[in-house]
Parts: sequence; structure tokens; C-alpha cells
Amino acid sequence: MATRIQDEGSLAAQREKVKPPRMFKVLLLNDDYTPMEFVIVVLRRFFSMDAEQATRIMLKVHNEGRGVCGMYPRDVAATKVEQVSAFARQSQHPLACVMEEN
Repeated sequence: MATRIQDEGSLAAQREKVKPPRMFKVLLLNDDYTPMEFVIVVLRRFFSMDAEQATRIMLKVHNEGRGVCGMYPRDVAATKVEQVSAFARQSQHPLACVMEEN
């Protein structure tokens, strides 16, 4: 937002610098029960990934225990976590989705 200040008889616009929003990583965590195919469905449906990208992230989750699905502002990340968690519960899978600050 611009504010006007008076400097020796003349008005000048002073701009406030706005910081970009803090970003949060949305992560999927590995478990021993959720099928790999379900993880791919989640990545495609909620994170708009193509089949190859979703498979790559799914394998990272499987092999390393967790994988980054995307980086979002806090509100968007929280919404993604809730959507994935609700979908997993509805499908009776224990898939964990969490967010952490970047």
C-alpha cells in the first residue's frame, strides 16, 4: 500500500515493501499398508501431477520414507493436507500427509 509523506512542501509516494508469504512443503509419509497405486492416485488428483511425476514421487516416498508433493503458502498447504487426509480416511488407508515450513 502506498502512503503519502510530506517532505519540505512536496508530497512524495512512499511504497511499503511487502514480504512474500512463507512457503510450506506438503509431504507424504511412507507406511506399510497404503498401496503404491493409491499414492499415485492422490498425487495425480490433489497435486495435478502426470503419471511419470507421480510415480517418481511415490517411489521416493516408498524408498526414503517421505516425499515432497509441492510448496504452497500456509493456507493452501493446510487445505491440501486436509483434503489428502480425508480422502485417505474415506478410502480406509493410513496414508499420512503433513506440512512443514520451508
